[in-house]
Amino acid sequence: MPALLTDFLDSLLATIVDVLPIAFIVLIFQFAVLRKVPPSPVRLAVGFGYVVLGLSLFLLGLERALFPLGETMAKQLTSAEVIGVTGSAVEWSDYLWVYAFAAAIGFATTVAEPALIAVALKAGEVSGGTLKPWGLRLAVAVGVGLSIAVGTFRIVTGTPLVMYMVVGYVLVVIQTYFAPRMIIPLAYDSGGVTTSTVTVPLVMATGLGLAATVPGRSPVLDGFGLIALASLFPMITVMAYAQFSTWRNARAKPVQDNEAS
Repeated sequence: MPALLTDFLDSLLATIVDVLPIAFIVLIFQFAVLRKVPPSPVRLAVGFGYVVLGLSLFLLGLERALFPLGETMAKQLTSAEVIGVTGSAVEWSDYLWVYAFAAAIGFATTVAEPALIAVALKAGEVSGGTLKPWGLRLAVAVGVGLSIAVGTFRIVTGTPLVMYMVVGYVLVVIQTYFAPRMIIPLAYDSGGVTTSTVTVPLVMATGLGLAATVPGRSPVLDGFGLIALASLFPMITVMAYAQFSTWRNARAKPVQDNEAS
């Protein structure tokens, strides 16, 4: 218990140091530029305290739970008992359970991502219901799940990250020309909102744990890069979702017109 309390106090102090510059900038602009007292200063101070406390607990939870969980799962899934191979003579096909776990954890964490939920709800509001929040969230989650599976395949095979990124962005550019204009900015933003508080810790820990256990891989050289792919693939899947919806609506319209006539 004392060790946990010490870790929390260290996390709290580090959070205060990180957040103080933000508060300082806001206060400078509030009093020196706007020259107004902010409304409900006591309420703002209490909210600021909640932010500091929440961030401290979140960082402590990362260190105590999420990072160890991701690394442990990666190590267990790459053990000889699971893949059925000992030594360094392993093939990419020996890690099928790793790819399945990566896809599942990428999908699940993205569906629960608070930033994505907020963006999906706002997109549904401003589009007048044309964009369904759940449809957008599922499209992004599929993209992240696919990206994490591809990223773990890259770690296992040792292929260069740049190859995946170049091919992916070429596909994004091509899709941009054909996707509905209203979905393009949202698709580009979807790549950023997926790499947030829930997704990043587990994904990063999984990549580092996998690179540390696969023979011939280095955590420094191969363990990173999953987040980059997780930002790329949702752009592809969201635009593909919009393109599919447009195509389906175009096919359904003649049928509705015939029934009406």
